[in-house]
Amino acid sequence: MKFGVVVFPGTNCDTDTYNAINYLGYQVEYLWHQQQDINGFDCLILPGGFSYGDYLRCGAIARFSPVMQSVKKFADQGGLVMGICNGFQILLEVGLLPGSMLPNKNLKFICQDVYLRVESKQIPFTNLCRELEVLKMPINHYEGNYYIDPHGLISLESHNQIVLRYCTSDGRVTEEAAPNGALGNIAGICNRQGNVFGLMPHPERVVEDLLGGTDGQKIFNSVAKSFSK
Repeated sequence: MKFGVVVFPGTNCDTDTYNAINYLGYQVEYLWHQQQDINGFDCLILPGGFSYGDYLRCGAIARFSPVMQSVKKFADQGGLVMGICNGFQILLEVGLLPGSMLPNKNLKFICQDVYLRVESKQIPFTNLCRELEVLKMPINHYEGNYYIDPHGLISLESHNQIVLRYCTSDGRVTEEAAPNGALGNIAGICNRQGNVFGLMPHPERVVEDLLGGTDGQKIFNSVAKSFSK
């Protein structure tokens, strides 16, 4: 299978993502934000960083990049799309995922490891995980405080679209476990079809023991497994 890593002006986690996928032995190529031909890719990744300097609002300008028209069409046709951190914010802005991001509750940039509880293993991005398994990954953001209106939250829960929640090391979902204040401790969601996935933590930064952990492997390997059936 083949991954495509989209690069916007200001993106700074593209190389990390590329290297992680390459380390795991999968084909991967960069896609420049002006590129519209995305034929031949099985999974597209919008990496973290600060696309367009996060001017106006995180992801607000990136949504208008030419490549996003192709990404949206790819997703609408069932292609796999994953947004990591800023990539998640872009998916929200373009409407491929519901909700929005607010500044962190402490109004400070947060860079730390967090624990995540897997709420759903029924999508291509988490099929190698166990239900309620606890993963450890780093976060690195200022606007990661996920919000959606009450009706939207009910919809997310009823359609099993909440994929990851911030939790304690033993899997308890507590207010303190979500350092950014995210509603319902939500760290990652998917669309109803399960082919579009956004998460604030960075799985690409934990694929080697040398980097402090390997829990991120499960995300990328899950994608590959979905194509091996």
